[in-house]
Amino acid sequence: MAKSKVGKTVQSLGDYLRDQRVSAHLSLRQLAEQAGVSNPYLSQIERGLRRPSAEVLQQIAKALRISAEQLYVQAGILNPDEGQVRSVELAILADPALTERQKNTLLDVYQSFRAASEATRSDAPATEQAVAAEPSGDEIPDDLVAPAAQARTSQHEGE
Repeated sequence: MAKSKVGKTVQSLGDYLRDQRVSAHLSLRQLAEQAGVSNPYLSQIERGLRRPSAEVLQQIAKALRISAEQLYVQAGILNPDEGQVRSVELAILADPALTERQKNTLLDVYQSFRAASEATRSDAPATEQAVAAEPSGDEIPDDLVAPAAQARTSQHEGE
């Protein structure tokens, strides 16, 4: 039976967490207590049966005294190759005012915008021509000038 990519990520995360816990000389029960999660839940994470939220990973990282970023990469939440992208993703994940669902939604939207931008970059020659035809920002398009001028004239006529 083949495992999905998510299953492999969760399993490797569990192995990584177990290695980190053993290196820190902590029992499963001690780490669970320090991280503020239940012992059975942490055991399920280590065995690859559960996928923890970014918030739980942050608590575990704090208890293990390792970077939450490392755990996010292991869990497949962050891409290890893109440093600038990671800072945006980390800011979203670290925001305590957002719910887990909001964080996931923001990450999905951000990643889709980046994918669309990259697709647009591959069409660069056509885009450059379109940009050259657009106003520079200093010019006001005629369709906006006329209504503004009419509004000013109507104001002065009423005085």
